[in-house]
Amino acid sequence: MSNSGFPENTGIMVCGHGSRNQNAAREFATVAEGLKARYPDVPVEYGYLEFCNPVISEGLDRLREKGVTRVLAVPGMLFAAGHAKNDIPSVLNTYQAQSPGMVINYGRELGIDLKMIRAAGARIQEAVDAANREHGEIDLHDTMLMVVGRGSSDPDANSNVSKVMRMLWEGFGFGWAETCYSGVTFPLVGPGLTHAAKLGYKRVIVFPYFLFTGVLVKRIYSQTDEVAASHPDIQFIKAPYLNDHALVLDTFQDRVQEILDGQALMNCQMCKYREQVLGFEAEVGLPQESHHHHVEGIGGGLENCPCNGDCDASCRDEDFCRKHGLPFTPVHSHANPGPLEPVHEHGHDHHHHHEHGDGHHHHHGHDHDHGHSHGHGHGHDHHHHHHPYPHADHPHGPRSMEKNKG
Repeated sequence: MSNSGFPENTGIMVCGHGSRNQNAAREFATVAEGLKARYPDVPVEYGYLEFCNPVISEGLDRLREKGVTRVLAVPGMLFAAGHAKNDIPSVLNTYQAQSPGMVINYGRELGIDLKMIRAAGARIQEAVDAANREHGEIDLHDTMLMVVGRGSSDPDANSNVSKVMRMLWEGFGFGWAETCYSGVTFPLVGPGLTHAAKLGYKRVIVFPYFLFTGVLVKRIYSQTDEVAASHPDIQFIKAPYLNDHALVLDTFQDRVQEILDGQALMNCQMCKYREQVLGFEAEVGLPQESHHHHVEGIGGGLENCPCNGDCDASCRDEDFCRKHGLPFTPVHSHANPGPLEPVHEHGHDHHHHHEHGDGHHHHHGHDHDHGHSHGHGHGHDHHHHHHPYPHADHPHGPRSMEKNKG
């Protein structure tokens, strides 16, 4: 045992999704720094699936270089959808298969947790207090809460946003509360807030249930402004997202401890890959694989950009900079691609084969009752596609909104 109570040669790996927005990457890095402060004697690294450096394999490389032989890998995800269930485990499986002597134990997502609810409540209270100072007090019974989730093709993850909303609604006692989503599913932010404006509440608090900033959070705030401009009689208040609230870091720490205690079991009760979820029956038993090889490392790392990091990385593209007269600094991204070009070089083979039976080794607890083992090679043709979302043409969903714009 080390001084921290951890087994010798054990390290922590925080696995994030990644963003082209450098400020989002900086905020995610603060989580790793927060964990380092809580585990001063334990190696802690982080990495991303896509759009950002370092990628997950680079973080694992750094742990291995420090002598780590057992990795406690925690997904930096609020809910368990495709990224936490498929993409990250696939990357970890591949790395472990190519790293004899290294064992990677996979933890569960942050999930619906009372600490996370309290952190969300603190962010909402900040918004209420600021609005009261600026505009005067409005009774909570005259206030509506709109919780905005990321949106996923996984109905279990989407339903979790609604549970978070209900916990916050009852906790505060708002007059009304609803959920909407930034993408993939329905209702989107625009239709959700337009509907909210019809309900007669004096104030609508828009709370992005997101860990970090990025293109989507900026879009949520922008769409809030658009709806607010059409309803000047209603106060639309933009609450801050979760970020590195101390209770969020506490929850990450809990997930690490669960792995150590052998209790890191992902909730498979309503998993569309395991059970027949209404409307998603065709996805039972789909292979567990990552769909992010072609965007791994795109967007660079934390180098400076003309937008001070608050952008989608377009300003780090040489043609974009030349067109707009901006300074251009080459991005040193994974395999050195252009910042917005597909990445196909990974420096290792992706001929991997793994099973979810009794013999899987990453111990992430998401054991489907089928042995969907697969062996496949990744050349330069990437024909990975997510299974089609069955309600993509919903009148308040992404495709319909795009049609309406046209």
